[in-house]
Amino acid sequence: MAQIEERLLVQIGTYNTNLQAGAGLPQDLVDWLSPTLHVSSFLSKNPRAPDIVAIGFQELLPLHLGLAGLSDAVVKERDVHIRTQIEAHAPNHESYSLVAKVVNVGVALLAYARDDTIARRVCDVQTQWTGCGPAYMGNKGAVGVRFRVRDRGSKAGEIFTFVCAHLTAHEPYLAYRIADYNHIVRTLLFPPMSSSADQRAATIYSTSHLFFFGDLNFRVSMPPRSPGNERPLHEEAVSMLSDEKSREALKEFDQLRRAWRDGQVLMGLKEGPFWTFKCTYKYKLGEIDKYNTKRSPSWTDRILYATYTDSPSSPEHSNISNISYTSVPSYTASDHKPVVSMLLLPPPMPATSDESEFSETDGRPPTLTLPSAYIPAPDPLATLKRYIGRMLDRIIGYIWAFLTLIGAGSTVVGVFNFFCGYAAWQWWWKTPTVVAPAAVA
Repeated sequence: MAQIEERLLVQIGTYNTNLQAGAGLPQDLVDWLSPTLHVSSFLSKNPRAPDIVAIGFQELLPLHLGLAGLSDAVVKERDVHIRTQIEAHAPNHESYSLVAKVVNVGVALLAYARDDTIARRVCDVQTQWTGCGPAYMGNKGAVGVRFRVRDRGSKAGEIFTFVCAHLTAHEPYLAYRIADYNHIVRTLLFPPMSSSADQRAATIYSTSHLFFFGDLNFRVSMPPRSPGNERPLHEEAVSMLSDEKSREALKEFDQLRRAWRDGQVLMGLKEGPFWTFKCTYKYKLGEIDKYNTKRSPSWTDRILYATYTDSPSSPEHSNISNISYTSVPSYTASDHKPVVSMLLLPPPMPATSDESEFSETDGRPPTLTLPSAYIPAPDPLATLKRYIGRMLDRIIGYIWAFLTLIGAGSTVVGVFNFFCGYAAWQWWWKTPTVVAPAAVA
């Protein structure tokens, strides 16, 4: 039992809410955030609540509001809502503390720690963001939360890094998605921790445990039809979703799986059997199980992970146990379905006799071991690129928000009203003023 308790439970959730702000989530989140609490009962005789919960959102609110940086109210509301629901449905009503929250345009991440297990040992909390849209804007990009848990294995403990991302859309743009990931690795940089002897900026891989999730937008790319087969590709993909055996065959056409096997993206990360649940995109709004025929069904919403005890020589195997990995079909407000995973971390490596004599700042937390051919390097222009993108976000966001405001919620009407108002002002300005002649005495 003691060894089980040493293995931290981490719950990850991700959901693209389709730009709906406060209307994007139902009031009761039990279907999304609670099932894994009961699944975890196999670990012991009693159900066990997660030690860490990380929830990511994409398309959090209307794009013009996100670009203008007007997301604080939505994020605060989500924080209260999520924490209330987690605590209400936890097996013993365990309480949680917000470790950090971060948002960039429509990508948001909230991380929580369980009060009676590790919350008091969390330190060196950091947040970061980066954009990989046009000119580094934040309509696509990633946000990250990084922190250290003291006295786990050694006095220095372990570093946890959570990254929520939203990559380029559309099936033909696989190369852009791969480029987005590489940009995130090079520009989502964290400052050195107080306990670190290395004072250089750290990439997301400079961590003991890494969790990368979100709307990664990789699609199911079906092979060309055989001669004489006139059936549309999206219909063929839908027909393969009915049972797990067919979905397991369909997974071989998943762009992410293929690019990962080729060493092009998400190097060193692992994933659970995503084919055990149906594709999470693209659904008809308001429907539980009907896909929109404009897109081929795809597993766009994913959760991947790595830990420092994983070996590059076994790329398919992780020492993190994937207890549960599933989607939630009952959510119908978005064209995506939310995804949730419960991950059981390996026990910490025991401290050596030499390490136990050192103070907390003398030690060094363990970090991931990557394939020898892959060496992630920080972009020296990362800060400049991020703030160029943010400046453009704000300029475009404020203009767009203004036009939407004067158009009573419609940007098109706002543009029309603006030009009508400008024309009226020009007419008034150029109209000569008629002065009445003075009366003759």
